[in-house]
Amino acid sequence: MQRLVVIPTYNEVGSIEILLTEILKTIKNLDILVVDGGSNDGTSQAVARIVNLEPRVNLISEGAKRGLGKAYLAGFEWGLARGYEKIIEMDADLSHRVIDLSGLLEAKADLVIGSRWIVGGGIENWSKSRELLSRIANKYVQFMLKLDVSDATSGFRVYHADLLRKVDLKRIKSEGYTFQIEMVRAARKVGAEIVEVPIIFREREFGKSKISRGIIFEALLRVSYWG
Repeated sequence: MQRLVVIPTYNEVGSIEILLTEILKTIKNLDILVVDGGSNDGTSQAVARIVNLEPRVNLISEGAKRGLGKAYLAGFEWGLARGYEKIIEMDADLSHRVIDLSGLLEAKADLVIGSRWIVGGGIENWSKSRELLSRIANKYVQFMLKLDVSDATSGFRVYHADLLRKVDLKRIKSEGYTFQIEMVRAARKVGAEIVEVPIIFREREFGKSKISRGIIFEALLRVSYWG
């Protein structure tokens, strides 16, 4: 089975080589696509060096930061065009553990979500305020949209290619982390089977978080509108 992990990057030079090395060493029969959104810290160049040495690693350099949603949609299109059967979303900042990726790949469903907020899941090194924000956000999403998912904002997930072909990806408009919620909503609309697998989410060690007030506002506005 052909499997592809899509990793969006923007100024992640401190972590990307570590992550790619660990994936290549740990997970077999898995290709990697890095979608770089115009990093100016050498991220794209660091990935390009690995691409030259490792045929399992691929790179799309977009030249400008277009947002998380656009990066993943570009990765989905690239993977579907090449016949991959499973396409994985994963963060570049080491917050998603490679050891948890194995568990996600073993689960059988149209969409497998790595969840922080189910039994066995959790977080490491988060502030209480950030934990509270994430929990409240997911409770609000569940209340408004009735998606029956505990962690709809999780960006660690596995899509079956058949599901991505059923979803009208051209209608997906969210650019920030709301993209994750919109994709769960779209999957539910086409009758997808969704399962959650527990993961441990770690605070990043390098670089800066990309969450901004604009991203939070987008999420609040879109979820309220959909609800």
